[in-house]
Amino acid sequence: MKKFNIRKVLDGLTAASSSSSSATAQPGTPRENDVVQETLQSEHFQLCKTVRHGFPYQPSSMAFDPVQKILAVGTQTGALRLFGRAGVECYCQHESGAAVIQLQFLINEGALVSALADDSIHLWNLRQKIPAILHSLKFNRERITYCHLPFQSKWLYIGSERGNIHIVNVESFTLSGYVIMWNKAIELSTKTHPGPVVHISDNPMDEGKLLIGFECGVVVLWDLKSKKADYRYNYDEAIHSVAWHHEGKQFVCSHSDGTLTTWNIRAPAKPAQIITPHGKQPKDGKKPEPCKPILKVEYKTTRAGDPFMVLSGGLSYDTVGRRACLTVMHGKSTAVLEMDYPIVDFITLCETPYPNDFQEPYAVVVLLEKDLVVIDLGQIGYPIFESPYPLSIHESPVTCCEYFADCPSELIPALYSVGSRQKRQGYSKKEWPISGGNWGQGTQTYPEIIITGHADGSIKFWDASALMLQVLYKLKTAKVFERARGKEEKPSTDIVDEDPFAIQTLFWCPESRMLCVAGVSAHVIIYRFSKQEATTEVVQLLEVRMQSEFSEADSPDPGGEQTPTLPTSAASSSPQEAEPPNQLTAGVNSSEGARDNIPCLQVRSSPLKQSPGYQVELVVQLVWVSGEPPQQITSLAVNSSFGLVVFGNSNGLAVVDYVQKTLLLNLGTSELYSPSDPCQRQPRSPRKPRQPSGGFCDSNDGSNNSEDRCKSPTSAKMSRKISSSGEQKLDLDVSAPDAEDRSHRWSPWLCKWPVGSMKNGKLAARMTRKLNVHKTKSDPHRYGKDNAFTRSRSSSVTSIDRESREAISSFYFCESFPRKSGSLASPCLLVGTTQGSVMMVALSLQPGGDQKLQQSLSFASCGTLVQLKGGILTMALLDAAGTMLPPSCEVWYDPNASDEEKEKEKTRRRRPATPPSSQEGQDSQFAVLCSEKQANVVAMPSQTSIYKHNITETSFVLRADVVQMAGAYCIACFCANGHIMTLSLPSLRPLLDINYLPLTDMRIARTFCFSNLGQALYLTSPTEIQRITYSQETCDNLQEMLSELFTPVETPEAPNRGFFKGLFGGGAQSLDREDLFGETTAGKASRSLAQHIPGPGSMEGMKGAASGVVGDLARARVALDERGQKLGELEERTAAMMASAESFSKHAHDMMVKYKDKKWYQL
Repeated sequence: MKKFNIRKVLDGLTAASSSSSSATAQPGTPRENDVVQETLQSEHFQLCKTVRHGFPYQPSSMAFDPVQKILAVGTQTGALRLFGRAGVECYCQHESGAAVIQLQFLINEGALVSALADDSIHLWNLRQKIPAILHSLKFNRERITYCHLPFQSKWLYIGSERGNIHIVNVESFTLSGYVIMWNKAIELSTKTHPGPVVHISDNPMDEGKLLIGFECGVVVLWDLKSKKADYRYNYDEAIHSVAWHHEGKQFVCSHSDGTLTTWNIRAPAKPAQIITPHGKQPKDGKKPEPCKPILKVEYKTTRAGDPFMVLSGGLSYDTVGRRACLTVMHGKSTAVLEMDYPIVDFITLCETPYPNDFQEPYAVVVLLEKDLVVIDLGQIGYPIFESPYPLSIHESPVTCCEYFADCPSELIPALYSVGSRQKRQGYSKKEWPISGGNWGQGTQTYPEIIITGHADGSIKFWDASALMLQVLYKLKTAKVFERARGKEEKPSTDIVDEDPFAIQTLFWCPESRMLCVAGVSAHVIIYRFSKQEATTEVVQLLEVRMQSEFSEADSPDPGGEQTPTLPTSAASSSPQEAEPPNQLTAGVNSSEGARDNIPCLQVRSSPLKQSPGYQVELVVQLVWVSGEPPQQITSLAVNSSFGLVVFGNSNGLAVVDYVQKTLLLNLGTSELYSPSDPCQRQPRSPRKPRQPSGGFCDSNDGSNNSEDRCKSPTSAKMSRKISSSGEQKLDLDVSAPDAEDRSHRWSPWLCKWPVGSMKNGKLAARMTRKLNVHKTKSDPHRYGKDNAFTRSRSSSVTSIDRESREAISSFYFCESFPRKSGSLASPCLLVGTTQGSVMMVALSLQPGGDQKLQQSLSFASCGTLVQLKGGILTMALLDAAGTMLPPSCEVWYDPNASDEEKEKEKTRRRRPATPPSSQEGQDSQFAVLCSEKQANVVAMPSQTSIYKHNITETSFVLRADVVQMAGAYCIACFCANGHIMTLSLPSLRPLLDINYLPLTDMRIARTFCFSNLGQALYLTSPTEIQRITYSQETCDNLQEMLSELFTPVETPEAPNRGFFKGLFGGGAQSLDREDLFGETTAGKASRSLAQHIPGPGSMEGMKGAASGVVGDLARARVALDERGQKLGELEERTAAMMASAESFSKHAHDMMVKYKDKKWYQL
């Protein structure tokens, strides 16, 4: 363990020494007496993927094992997702990344064959928790178009674009010499090529007959034994799919003109029936009008009733704009089921895996472009099953994401209880039919919650415990606002400009259950959690005016850059007088018609019925100022102990008391800097006072006239007190420019991104409590797409970038020492900016009674604590032992409970902890600060920088969090160059540095987040969440935690042939495929046709992996397997020799008996 002295650190030295590439202690540190013992070592860390949740992105194919009851989905990016019962899912990836065009299960064998668009086929072993490829076969001269694997057969038929059919042994993955050539299958008189093979299947009653469908419309029944075509069926329209009747006497084809043709196998001259399911039948007997192609048809029979015919496509061409449909034809009834998205594939689930028995269909699995639907065929109306999978992550595009591991245990039951009331009705009452696999046996028992914010303003809470994911509760923030009349809803997969309610950042306090969200339309909503329903007659609203002011000479030109302004008095823009609470605020337009004092969204004026769960406490909106839209909110934090929420943007910060519904504090970014602060922005010439439009006063105006002042709609007793050097409410020296701040833990929920179009200027705020809402039209200030994402990096920017507006990037409430070398800690607010400055605002809040009916705020800006390279990402506070100081928060209570219950809650509500004290000359806290480039640890209250570490020189950090790991704390960082790193605390020793995932999409940057106990996640695609771990312990236990896909299940018995069928030969005819396709009879295939590639899951793959990190163990396993194989071969040879010896002995004995009594001349 490494030891670090924190006593009298850098007492007489400055903290401005240059940082090194590794963690370095500043001079004068080491002393071995009072120490912080660091327990975290590099051995505690290892990075690996755990599970992937969500809907498979861009699905392309699907397969189902009817015995194991496992569903497999392939995607256009080469991914493979397998699903079983709720909580059983697995993700695999083909290395080539080619699209998966078809999947075939080896039914009840724990294996799967995948065919890819790069003309390769792969055999997956599903008997292990992480499936691996056993064999691969890459075709060189043929393009694969269709595959078919008969039930309980090891011979795989592969159709090609040239019209040929090749046969592969799935055990050895070698090609048979038996080939069906297209020119032998079609009529010799045919002059044109029949096109690619689009269907292959064997006759359910005769395995020796193979049905081959060509794209041109020709279907051939091929006799495998005689190697010739028995029958050929011709139709004018192209074929898309073929389906057999289980008796093997009929089959159905779907065609490109929307028709279905039914053929008797012994009558190839013409179809037995032609129907157009969705075509209009003319009265004059002519052919019906052509329809869209029927892409797939399935024909399933039942013992007691009419057969089912299920098809996709085939709609009439006059149904323009109609959604994709699945058609279910059962007897004389036809049901058309509309889908939300285009259909990719569907599979009818049946009771038996045998194709020659009554199928008894009970459900249809429909794979859509963005959803998976299972339809119950056994109930009237065909209801759908309720999906147990977390496939609705992308219901609206995810805009932000947060991860909470090891949160309070009562949260998940509380969220589930209110979320269960939101479930839709009308689902099938049967159990989910995809029910294979078993859950893992992991020891990870702590509760985990994931929160996702979406483009439509919704927020979803997910239970992520034990490597599973289940939605708990959904909150719709857009209900607070009026919706635009007649606005056409346009669903989209990407973040678009038409999302005024989109969630930009959120802050959640698990202990108090307070939720605060910021949207792209410059609005903040504070929510409380309640288990009881409530009706809010009037939504409480505060409007805040954050104004950028310029002098006439400094007015910006269009497209020009602005430089920051002089720091101004903290007393500016302070509402001090009270105004009646029923005052109305109207949007004001100047004579030029510019918008002024109008919010981007209109809060609803009608009563709001709020269900149990999160209920609106307060809405805060930034308003337009002189024709300029409000800047988007870039950071957010909540302190439930004092009932405060603080938010900031490129103009500055504002502190709101959400209990009193008042604006308490309002500062411009420049006002945070002390006048003598060396880190402040470049000063400019004095500005002329300018009266803003709408009758609002200039914030520099010292007039006390209540008509000219920005007012607060609070009671007359309420006031905001501004501390000055003469009148102090805090035990600090305001005149000291380096007065210090303290920070609070929940900064990972802060928005990390500055907005590109930020304008300089001083803050002038107006807050109004609105009781009646005026309906005024205003366009929201929307945010750009992902590719318009910009960063402000102080270490590597151009001169133009340096002129960009400094925005607030992070906040942190804490109990620390605002005065350098002070001895008493008090409430503080740490503020981090996009230019790397960390400043402190000292707060003094004096509640006026238990109900907080009055609260005055005194504050003092204490200047810059430290200046780092790059924008500040996260801040935290440790005590002298290196333990995270717990956040100051209150225990949750139900705001809608009875007065008696509230009194009980009050007795257990946690108030802020007693502030720590510091002995003279002794540091008792560490402030941990991390920017896009550097990490710094500052000892408090001496404000001495004791450790500094350059995280990256050539890239920048996208996300940084202070997390708990193995009983200690560290900083976890994700860089834009793909590196994931962890640094010890407080010494900032590098513990982990792995090049994991280069930043290829801004979606990853927006959603990547770390959590405690070595957990992290990000959105790997618009529809999927990838969870990873950086914990060695979790990696070691991952095999136990993962679910099992394969479970031993007996294959159902084959259908009984019956007495008469057995007597007269009417049952299913078997075929010795081994004798027909084996090398002895068929010979060897051409070596140039396909190349066999051993997979990593095979013996050859194990030999190749034996030279890796676990070489010795792998070599031992390989040697053991080889020894076992050789012993097995030796045993077989010994048994054969013994059998031969016994046979020889028997023959010798027979000869002796035969000739024992005969004379020599009788021989």
